[in-house]
Amino acid sequence: MSKVVLITGASRGIGRATARLLGAQGWAVGVNYATNQAAARETVDEVERAGGRAVAIKGNVADEKSVIKMFDTVENALGKIDGFVNNAGIVAASMPLAEMDAARLKRMFDINVYGAYLCAREAARRMSTDRGGAGGSIVNVSSAASRLGSPNEYVDYAGSKGAVDTMTIGLAKELGPRGIRVNAVRPGLIETEIHASGGQPDRAARLGSQTPLGRPGHAKEVAEAIVWLLSDAASYVNGTLLDVSGGR
Repeated sequence: MSKVVLITGASRGIGRATARLLGAQGWAVGVNYATNQAAARETVDEVERAGGRAVAIKGNVADEKSVIKMFDTVENALGKIDGFVNNAGIVAASMPLAEMDAARLKRMFDINVYGAYLCAREAARRMSTDRGGAGGSIVNVSSAASRLGSPNEYVDYAGSKGAVDTMTIGLAKELGPRGIRVNAVRPGLIETEIHASGGQPDRAARLGSQTPLGRPGHAKEVAEAIVWLLSDAASYVNGTLLDVSGGR
């Protein structure tokens, strides 16, 4: 029987690449999206072409009822989850903190922190062995920004990912005895659409050349790390923050 995973923010970028790789390994994938149904449908198609099963689920990670419904939908369609990828997140236009308005800050932390915690909580409720679950693996998608700070660009985004790092460490200790491993990947300059949403579509290519490896990363390279952390090959890896940043 194939394993079941839910990936938030799976309609593009790292989430889509992860879904595709898991599909190739025969996993069943819940493809969460916020607004772009067509893109989510493309992800579903890619998973199925790769050999897996998939279902698209619209859901706002910052809304509790929506999160619960999202998990319910996945389990009703595909079965109990064995893995969860906490990937949904946003960035905003580059600027110093002094220029950011309150609405931007609230949205950043609502989605990147509150949403990440809500989803991790729901995954813990479904997967914990002391709650009737079979255990499994949670992978949080953080960012190298959490240790770099992103001055003059996105200190709010960096701070939100710092919270994800801390959650990963604490939750790994909390859930390890309950059959769930919790780890995080911290991507660096990866060529995805998120840079365009922050007003710098060329950011990864421009700054990637300054990394020790001399190039930006690709979504598939991050996805490979996520898939490994989800798999039994990483069975003794828990509470780890894995940088996928080209040495930056």
